[in-house]
Amino acid sequence: MTTGLKRKLARVALGLSTFLPMVQGAAAMEPLQAIGKGEGTLNVVAWEGYAQDDWVKPFEAATGCQVHAKYAGSSDEMVALMRSGGGDQYDVVSASGDATLRLIYGHTVQPINMALIPAWKDFIPQLKGPDFNTVGGVHYGVSYEWGPNTLLYSTKAFPTPPTSWGVIYDPKYTGQITVPDNPIQIADAALYLSKTQPALGITDPYELNQTQMDAAVTLLKAQAKLIKKYWALASDEIQLFTSGDAVVGAAWPYQTNTLQAAKVAVADTIPAEGATGWADTWMISAKAPHPNCAYEWINWVTTPKVQAQQAIYFGETPANTLACKEMDAEQPGACAQYHANAPASYFDQIKFWKTPLKQCGNGKDDCLDYAAWQRAWQNIKG
Repeated sequence: MTTGLKRKLARVALGLSTFLPMVQGAAAMEPLQAIGKGEGTLNVVAWEGYAQDDWVKPFEAATGCQVHAKYAGSSDEMVALMRSGGGDQYDVVSASGDATLRLIYGHTVQPINMALIPAWKDFIPQLKGPDFNTVGGVHYGVSYEWGPNTLLYSTKAFPTPPTSWGVIYDPKYTGQITVPDNPIQIADAALYLSKTQPALGITDPYELNQTQMDAAVTLLKAQAKLIKKYWALASDEIQLFTSGDAVVGAAWPYQTNTLQAAKVAVADTIPAEGATGWADTWMISAKAPHPNCAYEWINWVTTPKVQAQQAIYFGETPANTLACKEMDAEQPGACAQYHANAPASYFDQIKFWKTPLKQCGNGKDDCLDYAAWQRAWQNIKG
């Protein structure tokens, strides 16, 4: 390991130490060297929509590993489930970039032997060893699917599509707005402010000093008075739009797909200010009771066919470049619709979730870490 890399890891560990007691660096256990006989069970912590029967049932039939899924509503909930007694109960978690480093430096997940993941060679370059799941050259997870956080709106309330995130801060829609109940939502406000108040000097929505955070908190506290409900699970937001209680909000493409399939008059867009987004990773618990089934699962969901199924169902982009053909076979035009035909350029346009650290990317150390973001979020919600 180079001196520069050691320093970088030390800075990351220091930034995480405020909310990860006694951090000593990334876990150093040895990854599985060969996949053995499946244990018959797989316990999954995942985002809603990540363990659907369309690919779970065939997996169970092929491997004998029976899937038991627990859907989480936020990255904080995923980390809590995996760390608070769940580490020896759950096998895999579909962690996003704002959770992965916490799981790695908390010694909650184990290294992955990429030689046992054949599909990895076909991933887009950005997801073969991203810094949110690969530390010191050690892979602690396998990238999965990714996409933007979108602006969801009722086409009845908005016959002309909105072009700015400003609508979710507009008193005109008091009592009809919904956004995720998640501290990382602060980044959405920061991205909006970076365009509307450039004097704040926000260059990265996840790297905020106190002045920049104060501005985001002020905006979000004003928004709190307009909120119908903060949603935890995607199904919560789907219900709000189905009932007409919400007409605009921050969402994932999954909600749009589900609502449109149910003939609810909605659409989504990426506004002029851009979008944050997620790049998810399947990670294996350091104490996984069923490690062989865990590897079988990761191999199953990274095949082109399942990547295509997941991408179309959720409205996201697969990591596996070979999924494009499968997407079009299942739904003509889906490859282009979800940017699987040109993933690299689309990937670089999204501000992906990452763990806020005290050390800023610009060399300064006056940014606020994730613990401060959590406190700020509680202050916003009151």
